[in-house]
Amino acid sequence: MTPSDQQIKKSAAAPTAILAVVAVYLVALLAGWPQQGTREIVEAKAHEAAAEPAAGHAEAEVAPPLWTVTPFALLLAAIAVLPLIPATEHWWDANRNRFIVAMGLALLTLGYYAFLHQTPIEAHWPAHHIVEPSRGIIQWDFVRTILANAILSEYIPFIVLLFSLFTISGGIRITGDLQAHPLINASFLAAGGLLASFIGTTGAAMLLIRVLLETNSERKHVVHTVVFFIFIVCNCGGCLLPIGDPPLFLGYLQGVPFLWTMVLWREWLFVNGLLLVIYALVDEFWFYRHEKPADLRRDMTQLRRLRFSGWKLNVPLLVGVVLAVALLDPSKPVPGTTWHPWLYLREIVQFALVAASLWFGSQKLRNANRFNYHAIGEVAALFSGVFITMQPALQILGVRGDELGISSPAQYFWVTGALSSMLDNAPTYLVFFKAAQAMPAEPGATLVAGVEEVRLIGISLGAVFMGAMTYIGNGPNFMVRAIAEKSGVKMPSFFGYMVYSCIILLPLFALMMWQYLLFPY
Repeated sequence: MTPSDQQIKKSAAAPTAILAVVAVYLVALLAGWPQQGTREIVEAKAHEAAAEPAAGHAEAEVAPPLWTVTPFALLLAAIAVLPLIPATEHWWDANRNRFIVAMGLALLTLGYYAFLHQTPIEAHWPAHHIVEPSRGIIQWDFVRTILANAILSEYIPFIVLLFSLFTISGGIRITGDLQAHPLINASFLAAGGLLASFIGTTGAAMLLIRVLLETNSERKHVVHTVVFFIFIVCNCGGCLLPIGDPPLFLGYLQGVPFLWTMVLWREWLFVNGLLLVIYALVDEFWFYRHEKPADLRRDMTQLRRLRFSGWKLNVPLLVGVVLAVALLDPSKPVPGTTWHPWLYLREIVQFALVAASLWFGSQKLRNANRFNYHAIGEVAALFSGVFITMQPALQILGVRGDELGISSPAQYFWVTGALSSMLDNAPTYLVFFKAAQAMPAEPGATLVAGVEEVRLIGISLGAVFMGAMTYIGNGPNFMVRAIAEKSGVKMPSFFGYMVYSCIILLPLFALMMWQYLLFPY
């Protein structure tokens, strides 16, 4: 079989597998299982609305001991440290090895619930209820509940959204070589910062990084451009919609309204606007002026206009993903109707849109983009373990979150942000979201999904913006670094990158906090 035949076989396999999943869902519909799940969700929501504000989810649960967060901490440490150690960096590159580590630590967590946990726990799938301990030696009900909470309730919607945005955006190709003038580069960054909220930080980064590098291929000073690209496109641009950055989508799954994140537009504009101004000034008055005249002449003569391919099919499909996420939440009726979408219909529609992109799109464009599933496979492998191992931490914070001593939006911003910088920002967001839910709200305060709104603003901004502080804060950061280095750009080391982020981002975030979070609206 020739390489081209192998590629055709691979390209046909993915949509075929997706259509098989859709077929299984149709069978489940005939059996009535998704409809039953939606009925349970609606009934539980109606019951909670009719009841007094709950006395008592926390009383129904007893927090696990603190040592149960050890597998979660070890997994986050592995994500942060193993890629940086020469002896393990290549071993860690294999998604199979990532999955082995993630599942090994997840089994430790499940073992605790199977043999040691003896008090009721809250179940969230398909609807909220309390699971009591059984008399058996092995608490199989607890194990099933933890798996349902972690995988069926949170992981599947999370990974399907990322997979959809990643795969569909991979079918769009932008080529060209413009003059690498500071304002041209700033325009790329601005476009990416806007796109990040609507097709995800990963999708926007993968769409624009190669054409930005091609545009700057004649220049010698390119590192700072890639660093600002990571700041804006891979992180700070993605806070306007829950599909923009993984932490915000987890909030959406926890009940945050789809359009609530639009309240962050001032902070989004403030931070990204100042980053663009700083970039344009630094590039114009320092780096651009230190380029060799011969390189600048070559840059001005070797020009090719931008060409957009694959957008006619894939842009409408990306819009379809946004609409599916916004409108097909089983806990809410479709606007203008009383009909609640069936459980997992949202994910099945996204899968169908991905299948359309793969089936009808151009495989040549994907090959030119060097598109493959390794990056999304990394996220899928690691987060399968993250969502399971974080369950004890979520329980502890749900019961004892008010003991942390964190109350103001500025405190939530810095604490969430600091951990998002050194760990992955998605689980960090969820941990502090749960902590804030356990905090009593100020009288008359606006609540969003059980969290005082100003605190949720601090958590959201900390997780999204400060994911830019290190290469490991958000998934696209490392991906962009790898692509840049393969294109001949010598990127700074882990700590070298932090020199950029500490000098540029920390003062900017402090200014943003003073402007918006010390005197919350």
